[in-house]
Amino acid sequence: MKIALIGYGKMGRAIEQIAIARGHEISVRIDVDNQEDFNSPEFAGSDIAIEFTTPKTAMQNFRRAFAAGVKVVSGTTGWLGELPEVEEACKNGATLFYASNFSLGVNIFFALNRYLARIMNGFDGYDVRMEEVHHIHKLDAPSGTAITLAEGIIAELDRKSGWVEGKEPAADEIGITAVRRGEVPGIHTVTYESDVDTISITHDAKSRAGFALGAVIAAEFTKDKSGLLTMSDMLHF
Repeated sequence: MKIALIGYGKMGRAIEQIAIARGHEISVRIDVDNQEDFNSPEFAGSDIAIEFTTPKTAMQNFRRAFAAGVKVVSGTTGWLGELPEVEEACKNGATLFYASNFSLGVNIFFALNRYLARIMNGFDGYDVRMEEVHHIHKLDAPSGTAITLAEGIIAELDRKSGWVEGKEPAADEIGITAVRRGEVPGIHTVTYESDVDTISITHDAKSRAGFALGAVIAAEFTKDKSGLLTMSDMLHF
């Protein structure tokens, strides 16, 4: 499979190593200094593009890939306010696989989070909060992973209808604390607390390798598919 990399920072390089090890070819590497390569025959001839950039540039990257007829796998977060445009494009022939986190372990954590919230729906003596810790280079806060966790809780916990970050939550809100420190790949903790005890679940990423592997596996999955895809299409738990 010919893979175009959109974004060639630490994640792009990690994806490159894993993709090559799995027998794929990197057709082109596009970063801030060679945007003209979106118009190259190498990009147009790619089977798929894997995109890890910034919230401000993601949508333009999608538009360029869709215009070239190239399917996209994206792990960029912070652009979901423009999701209706992507949904419309995918109804008209474009393909995007989006995940707030490609790590298999994190997606197991998502499932565990929803299951725990379903249980806690019957125990209103517990309030819930969340903390996420990432490296200082991460531009969005809270993380897309934290938002996905919060949405999972809200779907199962009747007493919560929204989330806030950086301020005191109302009774029906989940408070999220976003910490930016060093080179931390990502730590997410969901905590339920009552007057008598505390229940916490945590996912602690050791490196970017799990995210990179998941992105390549998603690209392999997406190659022969179309439309707007997510991890729930690929994973069946």
